[in-house]
Amino acid sequence: MTQQSKAEYIEKMRCRYATAGLRYKRKLIDECCEICGYHRKHVIRLLNRSATPTQGRSGPKPKYGVVLGALEDLWLIMDRPCSKLFKANIGLWLPFYEQEHRLPIAIRKKLLEISPATIDRIMRPVRRKHGSHGLGATRPNLALKFQIPIRTHHGDVNRPGYLQADTVAHGGDSTEGNFVWTVTMTDVESQWTENRAVWNKGYHGVAKAIESIEAELPFAIRGFHSDNGGEFLNYHLWRYFRDRDQPVDFTRTRPDHKDDNAYAEQRNWTHVRQLLGYQRIEDPRLLPTINMLYEVWDLMHNLFCCTQKLESKTKQGSRYTRRYEKTPKSPAQRLIESEHIYEAIKTHLTEKVTCINPIKLKKSVDHLRRQVLSQLR
Repeated sequence: MTQQSKAEYIEKMRCRYATAGLRYKRKLIDECCEICGYHRKHVIRLLNRSATPTQGRSGPKPKYGVVLGALEDLWLIMDRPCSKLFKANIGLWLPFYEQEHRLPIAIRKKLLEISPATIDRIMRPVRRKHGSHGLGATRPNLALKFQIPIRTHHGDVNRPGYLQADTVAHGGDSTEGNFVWTVTMTDVESQWTENRAVWNKGYHGVAKAIESIEAELPFAIRGFHSDNGGEFLNYHLWRYFRDRDQPVDFTRTRPDHKDDNAYAEQRNWTHVRQLLGYQRIEDPRLLPTINMLYEVWDLMHNLFCCTQKLESKTKQGSRYTRRYEKTPKSPAQRLIESEHIYEAIKTHLTEKVTCINPIKLKKSVDHLRRQVLSQLR
């Protein structure tokens, strides 16, 4: 039987099924299964289906449909985070969003109580509507390989100050010639991240970027961990961290093991590529504007964008089980809760979180990004 013949047959059987008794219904179901080759449960659903289906969806009325517009606005403002981080960010961003958009109390309450699973479900068409590699340029320095120890993980870190570093090439489809690079440094414990744009990746530019980042960090550097690139494995940077009152632990990854530097590698997308893309940037005059962009971008992410840290990772046979913290937090929140941060620094961070408007920061990011991208076309 063709599909059309089966549909016509089921339609005729549906009228008989509606008026039949229980014993006769069983016989009708057996007959339909034998003729159409359907599963018994499927036949029952077909025969119970109304000939003229009612309008709209079955089941309870949608509870969160009225908040979809506000959810979409907030999701786009936050640069499209996943549902778990989006849920954690809503509480931080909503007071500032309400300064520009008057929300009824009922909608505000639903925004605060909505779950990540519900966000995934009702935001599915929004994600479809908005849609959602580059070249590696790490060159090893063999001279210092035997003097700088290898470190494969940071599971024992329990205080801020241990940083992972990486560089991102803005060379487009080629790494030849001169172009802009980004130096990224991420704190393992708090996830605090800073970026600086430099011209090429010689020691002088990278060292200036690291000095600038260190001056902005709300904690002292205790450990520095990088890949095997020559921009990091050189005697100048080694002496920079060694020759101080409290020397910094300088470690490196295993060759070709990006997981050893996972925190910094993750930020290559979330903090660099998502902002500037994969285009080639070969105009040194853009460096001040890009660094202004990074300053606002990093401030927004460090104060108002929650992250979810890995708490444990166990291996059973060939399977890894990863457990993440239940409540995502922003880097600033982790520093405020840390017992290793001075009270003056905590007070300063609290004032920043309270007084700075993240939506205005996002508008500044969009303005500066348009300035950069308009000069690349």
